[in-house]
Amino acid sequence: MRDAKLTGYAPKPTPGVTPDQRIEVERRSIPCDGEIGVGGLGHPRVWLRINDGESEVCCPYCSITYVLKVGAGGDDHH
Repeated sequence: MRDAKLTGYAPKPTPGVTPDQRIEVERRSIPCDGEIGVGGLGHPRVWLRINDGESEVCCPYCSITYVLKVGAGGDDHH
């Protein structure tokens, strides 16, 4: 995945474009391979990071939006 600090790109849900598939997570680092949402089609596994000060991240491959549960997401590192 591209580094948002270098390219200005960070996956974010886009209303009206991104499917409304939201999954609650308890960590800021999330692996996604598309198996959860796209009917098992999948994609290469990527690690997504919910940045400090943000509560969600959208997979650039399958558009699943991962939402951090309230009170979750301490200092986990991947």
